[in-house]
Amino acid sequence: MLDETQDRIVEPIHDSKKKLLIATDNFLPRWDGIARFLSEIIPRLAAHYEITVIAPDCGTYEDPNIKLIKIPLTKLFRVGDFRIPSIKISIINEAVRSSNIVFSQTIGPIGYFAIKAAKRYKRPVAAFIHSIEWDLVPKAMDNALLKKYSRILAKVVARKAYNRCSLLIMPSNSVSDTFAWNNVRARTEIVNLGVDTQKFRPLENIDSRKDLRAKLGIQEDDIVLGYHGRIGREKDLMTLLRAFTRLQLYRPNIKLLIVGDGIESIKKSLSRKNVLLVGSKNNPVPYLQIMDIYCLTSLTETTCLSMLEAMACGLAVVSTEVGFIKSYIRNNVNGLFFDKQNPYHLAKQIERIINDPVLKKRICENARKTVVERFSWDKTAIGIEKALDSIKR
Repeated sequence: MLDETQDRIVEPIHDSKKKLLIATDNFLPRWDGIARFLSEIIPRLAAHYEITVIAPDCGTYEDPNIKLIKIPLTKLFRVGDFRIPSIKISIINEAVRSSNIVFSQTIGPIGYFAIKAAKRYKRPVAAFIHSIEWDLVPKAMDNALLKKYSRILAKVVARKAYNRCSLLIMPSNSVSDTFAWNNVRARTEIVNLGVDTQKFRPLENIDSRKDLRAKLGIQEDDIVLGYHGRIGREKDLMTLLRAFTRLQLYRPNIKLLIVGDGIESIKKSLSRKNVLLVGSKNNPVPYLQIMDIYCLTSLTETTCLSMLEAMACGLAVVSTEVGFIKSYIRNNVNGLFFDKQNPYHLAKQIERIINDPVLKKRICENARKTVVERFSWDKTAIGIEKALDSIKR
């Protein structure tokens, strides 16, 4: 049942340090791209804002930089591997009324009603666009009928929510164009995501690589394909599994390392010989560093933070040509593309990298160079702060 309060307008709050409410439908300790984004951005914004985060109760988490308001999760409703938070409108309303600026990360129950409340209480509201909901939601479902109607519903809800915003912060021009083509008319600013390239870097200690590989049962001469991120339907990991199975026919020393968690049925399908499912890791760096080739088979992405992190670790990457990825990866220069849902083409591209050390070296070096030169969390935080400043009253 909806927990609603009576509509009323309050006067803006005046304070020396602005009160920023971050509204999100996913948060730590559940790791995904949004959670990693917030874990990097919040400490950088904390010097300028008094930060409150309203988020689902995904487990125990403490951060001295924030006040955390937890919303319980529903027991029954899921979209893919995502459990939907309860609708607690009175709690959301109170959090919005106590803020100066609302910064939404999603348009699930928390993000959507925070945007709605911001308009009601005349609080400026910005939204960071992490995904294209009408593309993501249907791909996260396995029921054909739900896929069809969820796309229509997601587009209607997204358009309504985002057109209420004072500002949309987009991760790329391509995402901004997609929203404009779908009649989302709010003002936009472009702010790229970042990577901590001091943390995500190639491994320099060869012994550490050998030790972790040994713990996982990986031999020194094994070729390790890898993926890091959520295990969801839209990630299309079955295409990766099929390509891997094809390669195994003539490369017995190849292994597949999956770092992440998600839908149980997909995890069960991935549970094969020489497929290593290590679960979600707070620090995925050591696992990325022992991979040889990083594979992204996603059907939809905006920026794909996990791809940037893999590139920062100096990995050769093979990816679908989706979202902003097609702008920062140059085929045959800092990565390779393959056709969506085509395991044969993916296997051929992986084989090219294995068979051509010169190509692999060029891709690895250029991949890291791309991230170092273009993607920084400090730049992201500065961009977000400027964008939020532009809507302060």
